[in-house]
Amino acid sequence: MARLGSWIQPHPEGIYVAPADAWIDPSQPKERALVTHGHADHARGGHGQVWATPATLAIMGVRYGDQNGCPVEYGQSVTVGEVEVSFVPAGHVLGSAQIILDHGGERVVVSGDYKRRADPTCEPFLPVPCDIFVTEATFGLPVFRHPDAGGEIDRLLARLADNPDRCVVVGAYALGKAQRVISEARRRGHHAPIYVHGALERLNTLYQDWGVDLGELRPATGASKAELAGHLVMCPPGALNDRWSRRLPDPITAMASGWMRIRQRARQRNVELPLILSDHADWDELTATILELRPKEVWITHGREDALMHWCMTRQIKARELNLVGYEDDEEDG
Repeated sequence: MARLGSWIQPHPEGIYVAPADAWIDPSQPKERALVTHGHADHARGGHGQVWATPATLAIMGVRYGDQNGCPVEYGQSVTVGEVEVSFVPAGHVLGSAQIILDHGGERVVVSGDYKRRADPTCEPFLPVPCDIFVTEATFGLPVFRHPDAGGEIDRLLARLADNPDRCVVVGAYALGKAQRVISEARRRGHHAPIYVHGALERLNTLYQDWGVDLGELRPATGASKAELAGHLVMCPPGALNDRWSRRLPDPITAMASGWMRIRQRARQRNVELPLILSDHADWDELTATILELRPKEVWITHGREDALMHWCMTRQIKARELNLVGYEDDEEDG
């Protein structure tokens, strides 16, 4: 009897789906690529054909130029080689998807990156029962239990209100995290203009084009210190401590990332206001999702594979590590 999922072949460059002759999130250009979402450690340029959601293809277009794309809407099914392929929301960032593969009476769900928390900038995670669930483990340690996003944004806005002569500059990853911080602030009643670093402008515009309301955004470059005082300023994490930030009016430095749970990381980045705001599932979300889906096997990709492997084994859930390379647990994409 063939091993469950024998037609799926984990490889250092990605996951190869043999009967489709296609790769999922390959790290090198391939003739056929199925892409879960637009982050650079999952979506690369140079593929022959790319199957992805329309929003992910749009993001790849902004980053790499026009793709030879085959857009797949959420819930739509397409045939690639001998495999039925469909995409459902992953709740990670705009356009992010879990890829469902049906072949030979087996169903494999490749989750990509995902979270279970509400996010105003993207569709929520849709649980899909399956034989094999391929899960990330970026925050796959029990210490990682993310707080409520609204509470973190309340802390941010309270610090801003208490310091009207200063600005609060928030380092946030350009795709997904920056737009989520802005949207969450709007939901909490912050309707003042928000100033943004130039590196965020194209993706902010893309999000707005896809119907995500970010309110009034203004370029930070060229604004005077007087204009910036009392306002939120958004920038990539790398700009927090470079020359660009020195022109801001006595800035309070903040960073939005699940890695801000680790105080040493905040200190290393000279972050005064760490905001624990993640676009990945925390420990409780990872384990609850596995229990909800009840797959026959769990395959674990990038992150803290050992702890999640051990958790599965103690519950008689068959699990294996895939040891893929190129998927980052970078604090900027936390």
